[in-house]
Amino acid sequence: MIQYLTVKLNSFFDNGHARSSQIKKNIFYSLILKGLSMAIGFLLIPITINYINPSQFGLWLTLSSIIGWLNFFDIGLANGLKNKLAESSALGQTLNSRIYVSTTYAILGIISLIALVIFLPINPFLNWESILNVKNSKDLNLNSLVLVVFITFCVQFVFQIINTILTAWHVPSKVSLIAFLGQLFSATIIYILSKSVVVNLVYIVAILAGVPLLIQIIASIILYKFSLKSLKPSFKFVDFKYAKDLLQVGGIFFIIQIGALILVQTDNIIIIRLFGPKEVTTFNVAFKLYSIITMIFTIVITPFWSAFTDAYARNDLKWIHEVLTKMQKYWLVLVGITILMFFSAPFIYKLWLKDSVELPTFLSFIMALWVIAYSFQTMYVYFLNGIGKIRLQLYLIVFTALINIPLAIVLSHKFGIAGVTLSNTLIFIFLGIIYYIQTQRILNKTATGIFNK
Repeated sequence: MIQYLTVKLNSFFDNGHARSSQIKKNIFYSLILKGLSMAIGFLLIPITINYINPSQFGLWLTLSSIIGWLNFFDIGLANGLKNKLAESSALGQTLNSRIYVSTTYAILGIISLIALVIFLPINPFLNWESILNVKNSKDLNLNSLVLVVFITFCVQFVFQIINTILTAWHVPSKVSLIAFLGQLFSATIIYILSKSVVVNLVYIVAILAGVPLLIQIIASIILYKFSLKSLKPSFKFVDFKYAKDLLQVGGIFFIIQIGALILVQTDNIIIIRLFGPKEVTTFNVAFKLYSIITMIFTIVITPFWSAFTDAYARNDLKWIHEVLTKMQKYWLVLVGITILMFFSAPFIYKLWLKDSVELPTFLSFIMALWVIAYSFQTMYVYFLNGIGKIRLQLYLIVFTALINIPLAIVLSHKFGIAGVTLSNTLIFIFLGIIYYIQTQRILNKTATGIFNK
C-alpha cells in the first residue's frame, strides 16, 4: 500500500509542465508544515492566555502589529528582489542575482541601523500606556517591553530577506519549514514557563519574537553554506547602482505595502482604541480560526508569484491562463469550506477555548465573508505582481487606504468590532472585481492605458 501511494504521489508530482511539477511539490510540503505550525499556534493561544490574561495577550497582539508595520518600510525591496531574482533565474544571470541579494542586505541593514539610532533615545519619553490605551500597567514596564520587540524586529528586518530569496528561487516550502521550527520551539519554551515561572509578559514577548528570529538566522547560515551558495551575500558584491533596478518596481510595491498596512494591519489599533485590549483578543481569536483557510490558500498561491514572473519572461501565456482557470476552481472550493467553517465555528470555539473568550456570531459571519473576498482578489494580485503590472493597483490601494479607517470607525460604531472587518471586506470585494477585469484584459491582449502598466 505504501509503495502504491508513493508511486501515485510521484506520478502526480511529475505530471505536467516542469514549472507546475515544482509548484505541486512546494504546495504539498508547505501544507504539511503550515498545518503543523497552525496546530501549534492554536495550542499556544489558550496556553498563553491562561499564563497571562486576555488583556495582556491582546496587548502583545497589538504591540506586535505596530512593530510589524515597520516591515513595510523596506521601501519595496523585498518584492522588487523577488521579481528580479525570478527574472534573472529564468534568464540564467547568476552574477546579477548575487549582486541583487548582497545589495538588498546592505540597504536593509542601513535602514535597520538608522531605525535603531532614532528609536533608542526617544523610547524612554514615549507614553506607551496612553498610546496603547492600557490602564494599571505599572507591573508591565511597557517601555522595556517595546524596546525588546523593536530590537528583535530590527534584526529580523534584515534576516527575513531569506524568505523572499527562497520564494523567488521556487522553494517556498523551506520558508514554511523555518516558520514551523520557530513556532515549535517558541511553543515548547512557553509551555515550560507556564508550568514553572511566575507570570511575566516580557518573557512571553522575548520568546515569541526572539526564538523564530534565532531559527531564521541559523537557517540563513546553513542555506548560504549549501543550497544557496551561489547567492551568498558578500560586501564585494554590494553595488548600489543595482538598487535602481530593485526600486523601479519595488518603489511602487512600497506604496502598495503602505496601503495594505492601513487596510489590514490597523484593525488591532482601531479596536484597542475604541473597545480596549480585551476585544483585540476576541477579534484575533476569530481571525485565527478563519486564518486556517487563508493559510491554505496562501500556501497554494505563494509559489505562483515567481512562477508567473518566469512564465511571463518566457512569453508562456498559455500556461498562465491554464493556472488561473484552475485557481478559480480552487477558490470555489474554498468558498464551500468557508461556509462549513462558519456553521461549525461555535462548536470549534467551545472545544478550543472553553469559556475563556466569548465570540459573537456576527463577527464570525463577517470574518467568513472577509476570507472569501480576500482570497478572490489575492489570486489576481499575485499574477499582476508577478508580471509587474501594478500601476492600477497602486492607485486603488491609495484610494481604499484613505477611506478604510474612517469607514471602519463608522461601521464599528454600528456593528461593534465586526464593523472593522466589514470595512476590509467591502474594500476587498471592490478590488477583486477591478483586478479580475485587468487580468482578463492582459491575458486577452486587450489591456491598454492604466490596465497595461
